Amino acid sequence: MSKLVLDPAVFADAAIAPDTRMVNDAIVKVLSAIPDRWATPLPEIRAARLAGKGVFPLAPESPRATAETIPGPRGPVPVRIYKPDGAPKGVYFHIHGGGWTLGSARENEALLDRIAANCGLAVVSVDYALAPEVPYPAGPDDCEAAALWLVKEAKARFGTERFAIGGESGGATLAVATLVRLRDRHGLTPFSAAVLTAGCYDLRLTPSVRNWGDLPLVLNTRDIQFFVDNYLRLEGKADDPDVSPLLARLKGLPKALFIVGGRDPLVDDTLFMANAWAAAGNGTELEVYPGGCHVFIAFPGTIADQALKRIDGYLAEF
Repeated sequence: MSKLVLDPAVFADAAIAPDTRMVNDAIVKVLSAIPDRWATPLPEIRAARLAGKGVFPLAPESPRATAETIPGPRGPVPVRIYKPDGAPKGVYFHIHGGGWTLGSARENEALLDRIAANCGLAVVSVDYALAPEVPYPAGPDDCEAAALWLVKEAKARFGTERFAIGGESGGATLAVATLVRLRDRHGLTPFSAAVLTAGCYDLRLTPSVRNWGDLPLVLNTRDIQFFVDNYLRLEGKADDPDVSPLLARLKGLPKALFIVGGRDPLVDDTLFMANAWAAAGNGTELEVYPGGCHVFIAFPGTIADQALKRIDGYLAEF
């Protein structure tokens, strides 16, 4: 079953709540004060984000979380695991965002702790290799390896073989690539549901990305091109379906909930992918939140509360 009815009114200025405007204005003000965000070396940017000094809020460390490593194609791959109260009802395999260049499982602590607590799921979040130091295909290779590890170990580790997958931004891209790789390379379709938030599914750049311009509402056109260039620094092409999963064969993938904000430069990516997902015969639900910035669920506000509640309900029932 697919729910893809889209009311154009969600994109109208009148639909944007006052607190959403306040959040967006605050983000633009902070980022506009930085002349060139990419003049700072990336290791320093990553360290600042982990210290809570980035644009995304950093939650306190969760008592549910433990860190370990699993075997990967280029060496150990870090994973962060969150345990629910009681026996897990399933496992949520999470892939963080950050343009394949930034980000970590730790920076998603609030979201992942919430899913473990509210949905009764164990959560496994993978810290895949980051570009430009370790560019494509290392990131998706690590995600593929971690997904295979989960499929093999889940029964013994968590007492369940019920799986959902998801991610935000570049993590949503990698989540779809992982589903396609498991199906095509290993004959596996172990995931029953996906939650895909604000993904970048076409690295050739969709119209909403190309036409966005300079406004630094979390991301702008230059930022997205910077991330793509980092990711594909050594190999891979934007028209390869493993890089741009909008171009992949999507038949036989799990049902998915697509979430995006109406003021996200990547809004077209979600609109295009949700329709392609449904056209491939997969269960599809699409939620567009008026005025939401890129990965708005990471910021305070009424639309974030609404979307997080929607995610809770979806994962609790898959």
